[in-house]
Amino acid sequence: MTRVTRTEQLQLRLLGYRPTDRFMGWFGPLLFAVLGGLIRFWRLDRPHQLVFDETYYVKQGISMLEYGVEMRWLGEGKVVDPLFTHGNLSVFSTANGDMVVHPPVGKWVIAIGEWIFGGTSSWGWRFSVCTLGTLSILMIGRIARRLFRSSLLGTIAAFLTAFEGHHFVQSRTGLLDLILMFFVLSAFGALLIDRDQARERLAEHVGRVSVHTYETWGPILGFRPWRWVAGICLGLATGTKWSGLFFLVAFGLMTVLWDMGAYRAAGVRRWVASTLLVQAPIAAITMVGLTLVTYLLSWTGWFLSTYGYKRQWAETHPATHGWIPDALRSLWSYHTEAYRFHQTLTSPHDYMSNPWTWIVQGRPTSFFYEGPKKGQDGCTVTECSKAISSLGTITIWWLAAIGIFFLVYHWAIRRDWRAGAILCGLAAGWLPWFNLQHRTIFQFYAIAFQPWVVLSAVFVLGLILGKATDSPRRRRIGLLWVGGFCLASLALFAFYWPIYTAQVIPYDSWRLRMWLPSWI
Repeated sequence: MTRVTRTEQLQLRLLGYRPTDRFMGWFGPLLFAVLGGLIRFWRLDRPHQLVFDETYYVKQGISMLEYGVEMRWLGEGKVVDPLFTHGNLSVFSTANGDMVVHPPVGKWVIAIGEWIFGGTSSWGWRFSVCTLGTLSILMIGRIARRLFRSSLLGTIAAFLTAFEGHHFVQSRTGLLDLILMFFVLSAFGALLIDRDQARERLAEHVGRVSVHTYETWGPILGFRPWRWVAGICLGLATGTKWSGLFFLVAFGLMTVLWDMGAYRAAGVRRWVASTLLVQAPIAAITMVGLTLVTYLLSWTGWFLSTYGYKRQWAETHPATHGWIPDALRSLWSYHTEAYRFHQTLTSPHDYMSNPWTWIVQGRPTSFFYEGPKKGQDGCTVTECSKAISSLGTITIWWLAAIGIFFLVYHWAIRRDWRAGAILCGLAAGWLPWFNLQHRTIFQFYAIAFQPWVVLSAVFVLGLILGKATDSPRRRRIGLLWVGGFCLASLALFAFYWPIYTAQVIPYDSWRLRMWLPSWI
């Protein structure tokens, strides 16, 4: 009989079961990433019109390529947009930077596609976001496999993401929010890898100590490169939208609590002090420092320009303390103005929504709508609809909403760290908006925490599947229920396909898909 070493015992305690079926662990998520990518890239250039807030970010991407900063338009959007969509890219002032309220990273990402395909190509407008959306299907599948220690659940997570309507529409639109989601999801995945590697090293370190000896202070656990990756990704997320900062706070606390739990499980006597006095400061310096540096570097185009908005502000506003560089003072003044805008944006909008309704898809944002008449745009009946609605696949979102209660129970009562990790992502992306209910906000912002919506649903599906030790009959019943849920989600995605992709359909068919009055 093979003797189990103390290191192996600690690895099992600290890391739990780890799947060994590497091929299936990659094959399932890759398969659905490819399938999801094919349907996302299909006719990506349709419609050849600026959809919803593409009017800002697509044009700003072109401006970044040309000037390094966002330049002011030569007129209002309703005048400039038709010129732009018909191939006239000379719609910017050559002397006046524009006051924009989101940092540059997301617009640089969009600009990459415009650089590859040209600024007049609607493929180019959306290519970069679609690429990140496709990659995120694979990432969610792999993250779920690592989180749940199951290749099957990882594949289910990738499947649900591939056919989740909100993710699908956002992947096909040149907006910033999916870019934000991609970077915060990358940070989450990096911290999961860091958790496993740190616990592996902790098990090896403590395993070398006598079984009767317990260390007073926990080891530092060495160089942790995946925390560096997480810090850079969170800097890119914050450089896309400031709401990335909420994920920095949440994920920073999460990784520190993981270290605390690891020290306690390994038998370190001063596990709280070891974490708070050693690991927490290191984590803060690494993640906060890299986030800040990455964020500042993302403003390089603005620093190098002479006509970026408020770039020369400090020259006409002498400093009280001369040690702060003028460029940073100008940037701070710019940020102060942008912050005031975010706090005071209260203009009414037909599709503004309350964050309480986001998790159940209470008020999906209409990105695009036209009503062709008979003989127009392929319409063969009296009246047609041509729409793009950012409506999530409701089976997934509604199950995730129910799943929150299971997550709270399993985290608070059963001490399941996986439930806590999913709640952390949901909280970081969703809860801050409850403090901003006074301003104009939209349900499509929920894409930032959509991966954790999928993970919440998968958590419940994992409970339905049952444990490996359950009877074969129990497992078969669970598998049937999970399979039925996946088929229902796929059927709903197919049913709503026309209003995800701007298909021309009879108006009555469009109304048939508007199940709730708030969806119209």
